[in-house]
Amino acid sequence: MRLLLDTHIWIWALLRPDKISREVRRQLDNPRNELYLSPVSIWEAHHLHRRGKFRLKKTFTEWIDQAFREVPVLEAPFNFTVASETSRIHLPQPDPGDLLLAATASVLDLTLVTNDSQFIECGWLKVLVNS
Repeated sequence: MRLLLDTHIWIWALLRPDKISREVRRQLDNPRNELYLSPVSIWEAHHLHRRGKFRLKKTFTEWIDQAFREVPVLEAPFNFTVASETSRIHLPQPDPGDLLLAATASVLDLTLVTNDSQFIECGWLKVLVNS
């Protein structure tokens, strides 16, 4: 399976593994699955950190470097096609980061791993629900 990690799933996998469900943990640990992360998630994580939503014992850049070593991910590129796809997506809460993640999953045919109900309710989006 090709899995795109929603920002909160990626952060939880690193900092709060207790918030990851057994099924999602099994899929994240399955060596046959490919794990993808959007650059948007790094941007979102930085903003969450700056707003005090999670604390780190090192700089954000050092944490990112460590994160990539602990949970190796492939880059899900943000490109013209992904940006254009956002114009076709309608979400109840159209946060730019969420639009870009949904567009990335759609364009690259990835399954979005999420706990976000607005993604879960999208019939056109492949999701793996963290429940």
